Amino acid sequence: MITTDFVPGSPCWLDLGAPDVRAAADFYGAVLGWEYESMGEGEDMEGGMFRKDGKIVAGLGKLTEEGARSAWMIYYTVADADATTRAVESAGGTVRVPPRDLDEWGRMAQYSDPLGGQFAVWQPGTNAGVELVDEPGSLSWTELYTTDARAAQEFYGGVLGWRFSDMPLPGGGGTYTLITPAGQPEERMHGGLMEMAATDLALAGGKPYWHPVFNVTDCDAAVALVTGNGGRVQMGPEDAEGVGRLAVCVDPAGADFVVMTPAEPVPQG
Repeated sequence: MITTDFVPGSPCWLDLGAPDVRAAADFYGAVLGWEYESMGEGEDMEGGMFRKDGKIVAGLGKLTEEGARSAWMIYYTVADADATTRAVESAGGTVRVPPRDLDEWGRMAQYSDPLGGQFAVWQPGTNAGVELVDEPGSLSWTELYTTDARAAQEFYGGVLGWRFSDMPLPGGGGTYTLITPAGQPEERMHGGLMEMAATDLALAGGKPYWHPVFNVTDCDAAVALVTGNGGRVQMGPEDAEGVGRLAVCVDPAGADFVVMTPAEPVPQG
């Protein structure tokens, strides 16, 4: 599970690059019950924060990179963004945004893994990250679709210290790899990765990509809100045994995310 006592290698922040900030704010407000708080003034908004029940759950900014698709960027906690940057370069990754300070809040950098999957890191200052996780309307899991699971494990294990455990998917659907931060118990698993053919990764032109999984109280109701507000569904809703009911969705601008209602815990004893 994801918690807000962020440890090295755990997800701590996420933000969306959108071509139309107001439209994105309206969509996620309708689907996840988020309130948007602009960091600017007037109608010409360039970015701000999403809140759920008053707590910050994500960021939103204007998509400015030439030729880039609208997508969620997930940030992982690190002790030293500069050292992580050197590790990324040594492991064959690409530095998209070199380490830089965001006032006193912290230090960030953005990268691509050797296969093209984009991710970011956050070295906390006064701001450790989001304020609500693993509750309805907030981040509960992170997921990588990649064309080479073994290469991804080698890269992220070396750069972020993650450890991995494989589990077979039902019906011979392949293998799903679970991700846990270094030195943490299995209860702190925060994500997974799955190998897929490039032809199944059309959203990113055949390249790997990360997406967030958001906790919702009713997956089917959330999916109805997605489609009713201009989004679409790639997969589901469907039940995953022991995990919950989930659906892979795409917002009106093309950014992908998952909505999931967690399975009820199995009573012990």
